[in-house]
Amino acid sequence: MIRNLLLATVALTLTGCVTTPVATAPAPAVSAVPREGDTTSYEADRKAILAMLGEYEVDFDFRETVVLRDGYQTRPAKRTGAYEVVLLVEDTGDRIVLQHLLVSKNGHVTKHWRQDWHYEAGERFEFSADQTWRVRAIEPGKTRGAWTQCVFEVSDAPRYCGTGRFNHKYGVATWTSDRSWRPLPRREYTTREDYNALNVENRHTIVPGGWTHEQDNTKVVRRADGSTDHTLVRELGFNDYRKLEGFDFGPAYRYWQATQGYWAKVRALWQSRFDAHGGVHLKTDVDGMPVIVATFAQAEKVRKGVPVAEDDIRAVFDTFVLAPDGP
Repeated sequence: MIRNLLLATVALTLTGCVTTPVATAPAPAVSAVPREGDTTSYEADRKAILAMLGEYEVDFDFRETVVLRDGYQTRPAKRTGAYEVVLLVEDTGDRIVLQHLLVSKNGHVTKHWRQDWHYEAGERFEFSADQTWRVRAIEPGKTRGAWTQCVFEVSDAPRYCGTGRFNHKYGVATWTSDRSWRPLPRREYTTREDYNALNVENRHTIVPGGWTHEQDNTKVVRRADGSTDHTLVRELGFNDYRKLEGFDFGPAYRYWQATQGYWAKVRALWQSRFDAHGGVHLKTDVDGMPVIVATFAQAEKVRKGVPVAEDDIRAVFDTFVLAPDGP
Protein backbone atom coordinates (compact mmCIF):
# COMPACT_ATOMS: atom_id res chain seq x y z
CA MET A 1 0.00 0.00 0.00
CA ILE A 2 2.80 2.44 0.87
CA ARG A 3 4.51 1.65 -2.45
CA ASN A 4 1.29 2.39 -4.37
CA LEU A 5 0.67 5.63 -2.46
CA LEU A 6 4.23 6.76 -3.14
CA LEU A 7 4.15 6.06 -6.86
CA ALA A 8 0.69 7.57 -7.26
CA THR A 9 1.62 10.77 -5.44
CA VAL A 10 4.91 11.28 -7.29
CA ALA A 11 3.04 10.90 -10.59
CA LEU A 12 0.31 13.32 -9.51
CA THR A 13 -1.28 15.33 -12.34
CA LEU A 14 -2.71 18.74 -11.60
CA THR A 15 -6.38 19.35 -12.26
CA GLY A 16 -6.95 22.51 -10.21
CA CYS A 17 -6.37 24.14 -6.85
CA VAL A 18 -8.03 23.66 -3.49
CA THR A 19 -9.09 26.90 -1.84
CA THR A 20 -8.85 25.82 1.82
CA PRO A 21 -6.93 28.44 3.86
CA VAL A 22 -3.33 27.56 4.63
CA ALA A 23 -3.11 26.08 8.12
CA THR A 24 0.49 26.99 8.87
CA ALA A 25 2.31 30.08 7.62
CA PRO A 26 5.09 29.43 5.09
CA ALA A 27 8.67 30.54 5.54
CA PRO A 28 9.13 34.27 4.96
CA ALA A 29 9.98 35.31 1.43
CA VAL A 30 13.66 35.88 0.72
CA SER A 31 14.77 38.25 -2.02
CA ALA A 32 17.44 36.77 -4.27
CA VAL A 33 18.33 40.08 -5.92
CA PRO A 34 21.77 41.20 -4.68
CA ARG A 35 22.56 44.75 -3.67
CA GLU A 36 24.24 46.95 -6.27
CA GLY A 37 27.94 46.10 -6.36
CA ASP A 38 27.27 42.80 -4.56
CA THR A 39 26.80 40.66 -7.67
CA THR A 40 29.22 37.83 -6.88
CA SER A 41 29.21 37.69 -3.10
CA TYR A 42 28.68 34.77 -0.78
CA GLU A 43 25.67 36.49 0.80
CA ALA A 44 24.01 37.01 -2.59
CA ASP A 45 24.47 33.29 -3.28
CA ARG A 46 22.90 32.42 0.07
CA LYS A 47 19.91 34.65 -0.63
CA ALA A 48 19.37 32.86 -3.92
CA ILE A 49 19.39 29.41 -2.30
CA LEU A 50 17.06 30.49 0.50
CA ALA A 51 14.71 32.06 -2.06
CA MET A 52 13.72 28.51 -3.06
CA LEU A 53 11.86 28.12 0.26
CA GLY A 54 8.08 28.37 0.11
CA GLU A 55 4.87 26.91 -1.29
CA TYR A 56 4.56 26.08 -4.99
CA GLU A 57 2.56 24.72 -7.82
CA VAL A 58 5.12 22.79 -9.86
CA ASP A 59 5.20 21.73 -13.50
CA PHE A 60 7.64 18.95 -14.48
CA ASP A 61 8.33 18.79 -18.24
CA PHE A 62 10.83 16.40 -19.92
CA ARG A 63 11.33 16.13 -23.67
CA GLU A 64 13.80 14.08 -25.68
CA THR A 65 15.44 16.17 -28.38
CA VAL A 66 18.63 15.07 -30.21
CA VAL A 67 18.93 11.40 -31.23
CA LEU A 68 22.51 10.16 -30.75
CA ARG A 69 22.23 6.48 -31.71
CA ASP A 70 21.22 5.04 -35.07
CA GLY A 71 17.76 3.50 -34.94
CA TYR A 72 16.67 5.13 -31.70
CA GLN A 73 13.15 6.59 -31.68
CA THR A 74 12.40 9.45 -29.29
CA ARG A 75 9.87 8.68 -26.57
CA PRO A 76 6.80 10.84 -25.89
CA ALA A 77 7.34 13.89 -23.70
CA LYS A 78 6.47 13.50 -20.02
CA ARG A 79 4.71 16.34 -18.23
CA THR A 80 3.25 16.13 -14.73
CA GLY A 81 2.53 18.53 -11.92
CA ALA A 82 2.33 18.71 -8.16
CA TYR A 83 1.84 20.92 -5.14
CA GLU A 84 5.08 21.16 -3.23
CA VAL A 85 6.45 22.99 -0.20
CA VAL A 86 10.17 23.56 0.36
CA LEU A 87 11.25 23.73 4.02
CA LEU A 88 14.50 24.77 5.66
CA VAL A 89 16.13 21.90 7.54
CA GLU A 90 19.55 23.38 8.27
CA ASP A 91 21.43 26.65 7.73
CA THR A 92 24.92 26.92 9.20
CA GLY A 93 26.14 29.59 6.79
CA ASP A 94 28.14 27.61 4.28
CA ARG A 95 25.75 24.64 4.43
CA ILE A 96 22.03 24.90 3.63
CA VAL A 97 19.62 21.93 3.55
CA LEU A 98 16.21 22.19 1.87
CA GLN A 99 13.51 19.50 2.09
CA HIS A 100 10.71 19.14 -0.48
CA LEU A 101 7.30 17.72 0.49
CA LEU A 102 4.51 16.85 -1.95
CA VAL A 103 0.88 17.44 -0.97
CA SER A 104 -2.02 15.96 -2.92
CA LYS A 105 -5.38 17.68 -3.15
CA ASN A 106 -6.82 15.22 -0.62
CA GLY A 107 -4.11 16.17 1.89
CA HIS A 108 -1.82 13.14 1.49
CA VAL A 109 1.84 14.06 2.09
CA THR A 110 4.83 12.40 0.43
CA LYS A 111 8.37 13.23 1.45
CA HIS A 112 10.04 14.21 -1.82
CA TRP A 113 13.61 15.05 -2.79
CA ARG A 114 16.17 16.92 -0.68
CA GLN A 115 18.85 19.35 -1.81
CA ASP A 116 21.97 20.13 0.23
CA TRP A 117 24.13 23.14 -0.65
CA HIS A 118 27.74 23.40 0.56
CA TYR A 119 30.00 26.39 -0.10
CA GLU A 120 33.53 25.52 -1.32
CA ALA A 121 33.01 21.83 -0.55
CA GLY A 122 36.19 19.77 -0.56
CA GLU A 123 34.46 16.57 -1.72
CA ARG A 124 31.18 15.19 -2.99
CA PHE A 125 29.65 11.81 -3.76
CA GLU A 126 29.45 10.65 -7.37
CA PHE A 127 27.30 8.00 -9.03
CA SER A 128 30.09 5.64 -10.10
CA ALA A 129 28.31 2.40 -11.06
CA ASP A 130 24.88 0.77 -10.82
CA GLN A 131 23.49 1.42 -7.32
CA THR A 132 26.93 2.67 -6.21
CA TRP A 133 28.13 6.12 -5.09
CA ARG A 134 31.68 7.01 -4.07
CA VAL A 135 33.08 10.10 -2.38
CA ARG A 136 35.52 12.02 -4.60
CA ALA A 137 37.65 15.08 -3.91
CA ILE A 138 36.75 18.29 -5.78
CA GLU A 139 39.61 20.17 -7.42
CA PRO A 140 40.40 23.38 -5.49
CA GLY A 141 40.07 25.51 -8.63
CA LYS A 142 36.61 24.14 -9.29
CA THR A 143 35.23 24.59 -5.78
CA ARG A 144 36.72 28.01 -4.99
CA GLY A 145 33.83 30.49 -4.80
CA ALA A 146 31.42 27.72 -5.84
CA TRP A 147 28.52 25.85 -4.27
CA THR A 148 28.12 22.10 -4.49
CA GLN A 149 24.51 20.93 -4.59
CA CYS A 150 23.81 17.30 -3.67
CA VAL A 151 20.38 15.81 -4.34
CA PHE A 152 18.85 12.93 -2.39
CA GLU A 153 16.09 10.38 -2.96
CA VAL A 154 12.84 10.34 -0.97
CA SER A 155 14.50 7.88 1.45
CA ASP A 156 17.52 10.25 1.71
CA ALA A 157 19.55 7.83 -0.41
CA PRO A 158 22.07 9.65 -2.63
CA ARG A 159 21.21 10.68 -6.19
CA TYR A 160 23.76 13.11 -7.63
CA CYS A 161 25.92 16.17 -6.93
CA GLY A 162 26.99 19.12 -9.05
CA THR A 163 29.40 21.98 -8.45
CA GLY A 164 29.13 25.49 -9.90
CA ARG A 165 29.06 29.22 -9.26
CA PHE A 166 26.17 31.65 -9.14
CA ASN A 167 25.81 34.38 -11.73
CA HIS A 168 23.92 37.46 -10.50
CA LYS A 169 24.07 39.58 -13.65
CA TYR A 170 21.06 41.76 -14.42
CA GLY A 171 19.60 41.17 -10.97
CA VAL A 172 18.78 37.51 -11.67
CA ALA A 173 20.48 34.73 -9.70
CA THR A 174 21.43 31.62 -11.73
CA TRP A 175 23.52 28.66 -10.57
CA THR A 176 24.92 26.30 -13.22
CA SER A 177 26.54 22.98 -12.35
CA ASP A 178 29.34 21.11 -14.00
CA ARG A 179 28.38 17.90 -15.80
CA SER A 180 27.99 14.90 -13.53
CA TRP A 181 26.45 11.45 -13.44
CA ARG A 182 23.15 10.42 -11.91
CA PRO A 183 21.04 7.23 -11.92
CA LEU A 184 17.80 6.85 -13.83
CA PRO A 185 15.05 9.14 -12.58
CA ARG A 186 11.88 7.65 -11.11
CA ARG A 187 9.88 8.68 -14.17
CA GLU A 188 12.03 6.29 -16.26
CA TYR A 189 13.11 3.24 -14.30
CA THR A 190 9.56 1.99 -13.86
CA THR A 191 8.99 1.95 -17.63
CA ARG A 192 12.26 1.26 -19.48
CA GLU A 193 15.58 -0.58 -19.30
CA ASP A 194 17.49 0.59 -22.39
CA TYR A 195 19.90 2.90 -20.52
CA ASN A 196 21.33 3.04 -17.00
CA ALA A 197 22.72 6.52 -16.38
CA LEU A 198 22.23 10.20 -17.11
CA ASN A 199 25.00 12.69 -17.77
CA VAL A 200 23.57 15.99 -16.55
CA GLU A 201 24.09 19.73 -16.29
CA ASN A 202 21.66 21.49 -13.93
CA ARG A 203 20.66 25.14 -13.79
CA HIS A 204 18.64 26.83 -11.02
CA THR A 205 17.32 30.35 -11.60
CA ILE A 206 15.41 32.57 -9.17
CA VAL A 207 12.67 34.31 -11.16
CA PRO A 208 9.78 36.64 -10.27
CA GLY A 209 7.17 34.55 -8.52
CA GLY A 210 9.32 31.47 -7.97
CA TRP A 211 12.27 29.58 -9.42
CA THR A 212 13.15 27.15 -12.19
CA HIS A 213 15.24 24.01 -12.51
CA GLU A 214 16.56 23.27 -15.99
CA GLN A 215 18.26 19.99 -16.88
CA ASP A 216 20.45 19.20 -19.88
CA ASN A 217 20.41 15.39 -19.82
CA THR A 218 22.14 12.78 -21.99
CA LYS A 219 20.85 9.22 -21.65
CA VAL A 220 23.77 6.80 -21.57
CA VAL A 221 24.52 3.09 -21.34
CA ARG A 222 27.50 2.71 -18.99
CA ARG A 223 29.69 -0.32 -18.47
CA ALA A 224 30.28 -1.84 -15.03
CA ASP A 225 33.56 0.09 -14.69
CA GLY A 226 31.76 3.41 -15.21
CA SER A 227 32.96 4.02 -18.76
CA THR A 228 30.50 4.92 -21.52
CA ASP A 229 29.35 2.19 -23.87
CA HIS A 230 27.07 4.39 -25.97
CA THR A 231 24.69 7.33 -25.80
CA LEU A 232 21.04 7.26 -26.84
CA VAL A 233 19.49 10.71 -26.84
CA ARG A 234 19.56 14.14 -25.28
CA GLU A 235 16.71 15.36 -23.12
CA LEU A 236 15.67 18.78 -21.87
CA GLY A 237 14.01 19.01 -18.48
CA PHE A 238 12.21 22.09 -17.21
CA ASN A 239 10.77 22.17 -13.70
CA ASP A 240 8.84 25.37 -12.99
CA TYR A 241 8.15 26.29 -9.34
CA ARG A 242 5.47 28.99 -9.11
CA LYS A 243 4.50 30.55 -5.77
CA LEU A 244 0.97 29.55 -4.81
CA GLU A 245 -1.66 30.96 -2.49
CA GLY A 246 -4.97 29.41 -1.49
CA PHE A 247 -3.82 25.78 -1.30
CA ASP A 248 -3.72 24.01 2.06
CA PHE A 249 -0.13 22.99 2.73
CA GLY A 250 -0.93 22.50 6.41
CA PRO A 251 -0.66 18.68 6.19
CA ALA A 252 2.96 19.02 5.02
CA TYR A 253 3.94 21.23 7.96
CA ARG A 254 2.24 18.88 10.40
CA TYR A 255 3.89 15.84 8.82
CA TRP A 256 7.34 17.40 9.06
CA GLN A 257 6.77 18.59 12.61
CA ALA A 258 5.94 15.01 13.61
CA THR A 259 8.64 13.17 11.65
CA GLN A 260 11.63 15.50 11.29
CA GLY A 261 13.41 13.86 14.22
CA TYR A 262 13.09 10.46 12.58
CA TRP A 263 14.41 11.72 9.24
CA ALA A 264 17.35 13.40 11.01
CA LYS A 265 18.35 9.96 12.29
CA VAL A 266 18.04 8.53 8.77
CA ARG A 267 20.25 11.29 7.34
CA ALA A 268 22.82 10.66 10.05
CA LEU A 269 22.92 6.93 9.23
CA TRP A 270 23.47 7.64 5.54
CA GLN A 271 26.32 9.99 6.43
CA SER A 272 27.88 7.45 8.79
CA ARG A 273 27.95 4.85 5.98
CA PHE A 274 29.64 7.32 3.64
CA ASP A 275 32.15 8.25 6.33
CA ALA A 276 32.94 4.63 7.16
CA HIS A 277 33.36 3.32 3.62
CA GLY A 278 33.94 6.32 1.35
CA GLY A 279 30.70 5.49 -0.43
CA VAL A 280 27.68 3.20 -0.46
CA HIS A 281 26.18 0.42 -2.55
CA LEU A 282 22.44 -0.28 -2.43
CA LYS A 283 21.55 -3.97 -2.40
CA THR A 284 18.22 -3.37 -4.13
CA ASP A 285 16.77 -3.16 -7.61
CA VAL A 286 17.32 0.15 -9.37
CA ASP A 287 14.15 1.63 -7.87
CA GLY A 288 15.49 1.34 -4.30
CA MET A 289 11.98 0.50 -3.15
CA PRO A 290 12.91 -1.76 -0.19
CA VAL A 291 14.63 1.18 1.50
CA ILE A 292 11.86 3.61 0.55
CA VAL A 293 9.09 1.33 1.78
CA ALA A 294 10.90 0.52 5.03
CA THR A 295 11.74 4.15 5.93
CA PHE A 296 8.31 5.45 4.92
CA ALA A 297 6.63 2.79 7.05
CA GLN A 298 8.77 3.74 10.05
CA ALA A 299 8.10 7.44 9.49
CA GLU A 300 4.37 6.74 9.39
CA LYS A 301 4.61 5.00 12.77
CA VAL A 302 6.41 8.03 14.18
CA ARG A 303 3.79 10.35 12.70
CA LYS A 304 1.14 8.38 14.57
CA GLY A 305 3.08 8.63 17.83
CA VAL A 306 4.53 5.11 17.81
CA PRO A 307 8.23 5.07 18.79
CA VAL A 308 10.73 3.51 16.35
CA ALA A 309 13.92 2.21 17.94
CA GLU A 310 17.23 3.29 16.43
CA ASP A 311 18.16 -0.39 16.15
CA ASP A 312 15.16 -0.86 13.83
CA ILE A 313 16.30 2.01 11.62
CA ARG A 314 19.83 0.64 11.61
CA ALA A 315 18.52 -2.79 10.62
CA VAL A 316 17.23 -1.34 7.34
CA PHE A 317 20.71 -0.01 6.58
CA ASP A 318 22.42 -3.25 7.61
CA THR A 319 20.21 -5.12 5.15
CA PHE A 320 20.32 -2.85 2.11
CA VAL A 321 23.16 -0.28 2.42
CA LEU A 322 26.56 -1.87 1.86
CA ALA A 323 30.11 -0.67 1.28
CA PRO A 324 31.07 -0.16 -2.38
CA ASP A 325 33.32 -2.80 -3.92
CA GLY A 326 36.84 -1.90 -4.98
CA PRO A 327 38.72 1.37 -4.43
